Amino acid sequence: MGLRYVSMDENVNRGVSDLQGVDDFSRPAERERPISPDRILSAVENEHRRAILNSLNSASNKTLEYDALVDRVADRIRDEDAERESDEYRQRVRIALHHTHLPKLEEARIIDYEAETGHVQFVGGELEQDLLTLVESHDTNE
Repeated sequence: MGLRYVSMDENVNRGVSDLQGVDDFSRPAERERPISPDRILSAVENEHRRAILNSLNSASNKTLEYDALVDRVADRIRDEDAERESDEYRQRVRIALHHTHLPKLEEARIIDYEAETGHVQFVGGELEQDLLTLVESHDTNE
């Protein structure tokens, strides 16, 4: 019965390589897994995010520069408490887009936002496009 003694270093090294193997299998699967409809619905439930998607959808190549997107969203959103033309209002919209709404849409893989270049592009699929069309028709009827 030959018992083999394994040094602590061998166990540690074996454990690291085993963990790396697990990571290699789980991470790509997570990236390739489709986004759930609930996550998509959550992403488009907010008026700001719908205004972002409508603005991108109406733009050529479904792409806008960040500053142009801020202007379009600020023009679309109704805010009774603030004058829509004020600099303060546009600054609030700019901050909300950068810190909240664009990251949420990007996490749901509906847009691609490159903060370094300022490019925002709609990259959603057919489900997102159909949902956007449905929601857009509801928003215009209110």
